Amino acid sequence: MNNSNNTAYAAFILRLSLGVMLVAHALLKVLVFTLPGTVQFFTSVGFPGWLAYVVTAAEFAGGILLLAGLGVRWVSLALVPVMLGALSVHWGNGWVFNAPNGGWEYPAFLSVALVVQALLGSGPLALDSTRFN
Repeated sequence: MNNSNNTAYAAFILRLSLGVMLVAHALLKVLVFTLPGTVQFFTSVGFPGWLAYVVTAAEFAGGILLLAGLGVRWVSLALVPVMLGALSVHWGNGWVFNAPNGGWEYPAFLSVALVVQALLGSGPLALDSTRFN
């Protein structure tokens, strides 16, 4: 049942899903929480405020690169520490997303999904597949 074509399309679907989620999270920080609000949140949980800008940019740029299919393995691995940082923030809130201040299962899942993406590669319809495959 599991052939290389299925695996390639699984990588493609995962890549698009991760790309959309990362762009959405960056836009949430900019459009809903605002960057000053995100900076304030970062400082309230013990991170330096300037890191909010780095994380927002990494999520947005990483999401765009994943959607385009550029540097997918490296981008995925580079975003794992971002998700582990989010996991550390939500760890004390409990398991599920509806826990006060959000649970830790979602950043944990995104961390694992990014590692899986790095292992699978870009899949079809990736801009870098024409140069590297």
